[in-house]
Amino acid sequence: MSRRCEICGKGQTSGNNVSHSVRRTRRKWNANIQNIRIEDNGKVRRANVCTKCIKSGKVNRAI
Repeated sequence: MSRRCEICGKGQTSGNNVSHSVRRTRRKWNANIQNIRIEDNGKVRRANVCTKCIKSGKVNRAI
């Protein structure tokens, strides 16, 4: 499954884990991407959409 939202383009970001002794190791934060059925120009299709776009109503869910 793709880790990018088809609506807003949100994807994975990277940074560092920082321990108590301030040693740094690389890590990543994945966006909360869900594979849902949406209605797109009158047709139903599956899309990878982030939960922020689902909650804000940027997509029309097909039920």
